[in-house]
Amino acid sequence: MSRISLVLSDVDGTLVTTEKQLTETTVRAVRSLAEHGIPFTVTSSRPPFGLRMLVERLLLQLPLGAFNGGCLVAPDLSIISRHRIPVAAAAHGIEILQSFGVGIWLFSPQRWWLSDPNGDYVERERRTVGAEPTFAANYESHLADLCKIVGVSRDFDRLAQCETAVKKALGASASAARSQRYYLDITPPGVDKGTVLDALAERLGIPAAEIVTIGDMDNDVSMFRKSGFSIAVGNGSDAAKAAASVVCSKSNDSDAFAEAVERFILPRIAQK
Repeated sequence: MSRISLVLSDVDGTLVTTEKQLTETTVRAVRSLAEHGIPFTVTSSRPPFGLRMLVERLLLQLPLGAFNGGCLVAPDLSIISRHRIPVAAAAHGIEILQSFGVGIWLFSPQRWWLSDPNGDYVERERRTVGAEPTFAANYESHLADLCKIVGVSRDFDRLAQCETAVKKALGASASAARSQRYYLDITPPGVDKGTVLDALAERLGIPAAEIVTIGDMDNDVSMFRKSGFSIAVGNGSDAAKAAASVVCSKSNDSDAFAEAVERFILPRIAQK
């Protein structure tokens, strides 16, 4: 890279630990980027309200990507742009998730709906996004305002099979990818984390080739492919590692983000 004008990082599985915590080492690494004049922001499968703790702790000043590119928000979490899942695609996606017997969550920029408050990973998601879900006996009345549908299961193999079925059934009418091994995200068509990278490049007036991306899962590959340099953390999926320029030796639970900054980013600044 001739220049680094932005570092764009995934959140869960990359920037935070498995327990959804920002370590002091990670916070210092973000501050180190700022001290070297390198802007930083995040993109995530989380809803906008799930990014609030990052904005406050990391003093983020640039737009952030939510819903795997379905929403671009300002640091105050006001919406800059958003996309919705077509109603027919949302209904069909939910039918497929139900046929596989996995949990189902619905998200708009402001709300999180589910039918089983005691289901798999609900408590984890409460802690992650810092919000309470709303009980919904049925989903029909919410289909017109959805930015993300999540299939949830502790059976990772079943969810992988479900992912294949959803992609085949929905085709170009929606996007589908796992953001974690236990979460299958259905999001609006034609948008992904690569869309976030494009939007940031345009808003900041920088080439995509001057952006470094960091991530861990299949849904990060789209931004890896568009950035000038990409880093997969050690706990990343096979697809993420294969698509990345380099791979960290550490995992998100052992400060892989700090390794990415100290080992792969700052040395490139020092060389210029």
